[in-house]
Amino acid sequence: MPNAIRLLATLADPTRAAILDRLRTGPASVSDLVALLPISQPAVSQQLARLREDGLVTAKVQGARRIYQIDPAGFGPLRAWLSRFWETNLDAFRQAAEDDASQAASRGPVQPPACPVPPPEKRQDP
Repeated sequence: MPNAIRLLATLADPTRAAILDRLRTGPASVSDLVALLPISQPAVSQQLARLREDGLVTAKVQGARRIYQIDPAGFGPLRAWLSRFWETNLDAFRQAAEDDASQAASRGPVQPPACPVPPPEKRQDP
């Protein structure tokens, strides 16, 4: 199974990204993808081979056609790699929130801000 960095390189290619974006809406044949992209059928097949090799898509044969679809499991290494950054940020956010709560508790109750406009009974009319 490819590592996350290889998957990022695979996804960085605009043609492969366009193929995955189309497959996000459902399975498609090579001819469906060729009609969508400004490249030849052999070039589409080459890009699909890379996506298949990296486990991001699967293909099943229907007669003379191959139907491609996204394989969510193929994104697992990338998801795991990215989640480390997400978890670190969540931990930092939790710590900051706890620090803020601790500081607020040590300051005591919050006083409402002073009202810049005097209440109606204390106003002086011109």
